[in-house]
Amino acid sequence: MPQKQPKRGRLWLTDGSCIRLRPCWPNHVWSYDFVMARTHAGKGLRMLTIIDEYTRECLAIEVSRRFDADAVWSRLTELFVSRRPPD
Repeated sequence: MPQKQPKRGRLWLTDGSCIRLRPCWPNHVWSYDFVMARTHAGKGLRMLTIIDEYTRECLAIEVSRRFDADAVWSRLTELFVSRRPPD
């Protein structure tokens, strides 16, 4: 059974509505996600995409058949060295 995903951080108002917390300046928040696709032959591909949430700039796209934690950490470390870590 998969574990339940944690809820997103939200700012609740007194009337029951909520406002999603958003990045306020460039390099404030980065997001990364895996996108899956299939080749014409039916083999799976994964893409690791890393973006800056404020500017929507794509910082990196890595394509591989599979990723392990070390590959993700090494790519993030390269970005931390070339651009400073997000605030």
